[in-house]
Amino acid sequence: MIVSVTRGDIVESRHEVAACLADARGTVTMATGDVERPVYLRSSAKPFIAAAVVASGAAERFGFDAKEIAVACASHNGEPFHVEAVRGMLAKIGLDVASLRCGAHAPSYEPAALALAAAGEAPSALHNNCSGKHAAILAMCVHLGLDPDTYLEASHPAQQRILALCARLAGEEAASLPLGIDGCGIPVYATSLRRAAQSFARFATLDEVRDDDARALEIVRGAMQAEPRYVGGSERFDTALIEVTGGRIVGKAGAEGVHADALLREGLGLALKVADGSRRAAPPAAIELLREVGAFAPGEAEALGGFASPVVRNVAGVAVGRVCAEGDTILV
Repeated sequence: MIVSVTRGDIVESRHEVAACLADARGTVTMATGDVERPVYLRSSAKPFIAAAVVASGAAERFGFDAKEIAVACASHNGEPFHVEAVRGMLAKIGLDVASLRCGAHAPSYEPAALALAAAGEAPSALHNNCSGKHAAILAMCVHLGLDPDTYLEASHPAQQRILALCARLAGEEAASLPLGIDGCGIPVYATSLRRAAQSFARFATLDEVRDDDARALEIVRGAMQAEPRYVGGSERFDTALIEVTGGRIVGKAGAEGVHADALLREGLGLALKVADGSRRAAPPAAIELLREVGAFAPGEAEALGGFASPVVRNVAGVAVGRVCAEGDTILV
């Protein structure tokens, strides 16, 4: 699959995309590109991290609601409601923003960043798009009596619990998964697109997983379906995809051109990786792939048109081109 970027009548850039559609047993029903090469899932793994927190009992103990569980899965915009949700999580567990080790950056959503600057406020770790995930992991630490100061270390018991659940979903041994460090500082694992698609199929169906994992995944999935604004925010593809499909497709983006979806009606998982890591290519590729496999109900793909073929604009805001996916998949 190729995602092309045009300027005028000329294709100016091309992004190669590898993708896989599989069921909960790992049976591949569609593939394009190399689906066996290890890929860091980055933030696409956040629903599984949140599920590990829920499975630990921390979410129940501290009374996390659907918005707080959804923001634990989020790569959020740093809009005020995101910030308040994370602040509320920290208050419930008796910690504050100083406990977050994710670092600070300006809100990802430009209007929120401009409003913060206009108020004369500097961004804090609460505005980091991963702050909800970090607050959730800290909740697990407090609940289990683990050291909250070292939660970023791969050897930390909280990270080991997270990795074990991710490995179970992928059908792999935790010790075999390559590890790196994510942009927010936590350990990030790599697996093949085939295994990632299988993981998201299990997220969709709750099949082929332990009962405790299934209960936790169902709670996380329900929170993302109920509160999609907290998964991303204004003008974000993940949020729009969940909203437009009524939660029938639950998607989660990751950095470096990763995207994965749980297809609840079909009982399948989709995982894709843009080879050059381009973020702009992932939504058009995901929409084209979902369209090809018939995952959309009538009108849904059209409702996502702004993400399927976004306009390229110059500095003055004039439309000068488009980003478009060209399908080249193999139905198995």
